[in-house]
Amino acid sequence: MSRHSEKAREALMDAAEELFAVHGIDGVSNRRITEHAGTANHSAVKYHFGTRDDLLNALIRRAITEVSGFRAGLPVSEDLDGGLREVVTHRVLPWIYYLSDQPAPYCRAQFLYQVRGYPGLSHIGTELLSGDELQADLVGCTRAELEGIPASVIRARAGILGYMTLGICAEFERQVADGAREATWDELGYFLVDAIVGMVAAPSTAKSDFLDFGDPPFG
Repeated sequence: MSRHSEKAREALMDAAEELFAVHGIDGVSNRRITEHAGTANHSAVKYHFGTRDDLLNALIRRAITEVSGFRAGLPVSEDLDGGLREVVTHRVLPWIYYLSDQPAPYCRAQFLYQVRGYPGLSHIGTELLSGDELQADLVGCTRAELEGIPASVIRARAGILGYMTLGICAEFERQVADGAREATWDELGYFLVDAIVGMVAAPSTAKSDFLDFGDPPFG
């Protein structure tokens, strides 16, 4: 792929991400994406990506790749054996770094929130936003801290994290865009780590499993 073609593709992805975040996936045409990206070629989305699902797939894969890069830069103890807080930090903070690593207006959390709630994208979201690794980390690496809490409860709590964290990040983005708060992403990240650690480690008093919330998006 030529440098010009790569830049055009990235511009289309950035434009689509922003428009999908604000107007919803069904509310944005390919023509509007090309115009927002500053190109007069209204067939550019089809040329570079193919179908709408292919474009969404490319956006999510870009997110996963960039998050993985941020995660690789985090200092961790061998096999994530530093305890519950380290496991949660290792999973959550790279997503916060990814969400904040863009010029204003922020839109990435809102885009991912749209993807998670869009029925037609379940085949994409399930594959790319899987929380299996987080669940395995919580169940397998922190048993001493989670003694007495059934593995099924830990998995269910990990599922809640997907809805909770994306929702909070999406609302945070909207407030920043509206000028209601400063873009203090680091503070948000550590607030979420504290909240998640407390929730995961809370005593379990339920008599049976409550709900299966599915996979969280922080795999």
